[in-house]
Amino acid sequence: MSGMSQSETSRTTKTTEHPEGSMYRFLECTAGQYMSRGVITVTRQVTLRDLEGLFEKHDFNSFPVVEEGTMLGIVTKFDFLKAFAFTTGQMVPHYDELMNRQVAEMMTEAVVHVEPTTPLTRVLEMMVNLKARSFPVIGPRRELLGVISREDVMRALREATSEADKPASSC
Repeated sequence: MSGMSQSETSRTTKTTEHPEGSMYRFLECTAGQYMSRGVITVTRQVTLRDLEGLFEKHDFNSFPVVEEGTMLGIVTKFDFLKAFAFTTGQMVPHYDELMNRQVAEMMTEAVVHVEPTTPLTRVLEMMVNLKARSFPVIGPRRELLGVISREDVMRALREATSEADKPASSC
């Protein structure tokens, strides 16, 4: 005999069964399970003129900067607008000169990111604390695997707490 009662044995084997509508399923979800994989990226050579067009076309607030599969940073609408912020003591460059600048001059290199194994509870905590809309999901060689957004986390919450007769997600 193993020394465990029948009820203890049955409790240890039922670790993934949860009552319908349970938040416990959400605790098992990870960024890799819910991230968006088809991410539109830019390179450091993209001009601000082209970047402005991408912001307008896709209505995103940022684009990961990726070259040869490696994430180098991120460029946001805020980074774009910083190019046009001047003090009264500065000589104001011509608009066309500014629009020909490259993303490399404006991007943010130190990017808050998550890994595919990061629990969505941690992603949600980071989003709330940092007031962030999304995070890049980065692999072990700094490769961009996807992006996890607020909408992805909301979908995970909805699916994890859905009725028992609906198929649950993989978490």
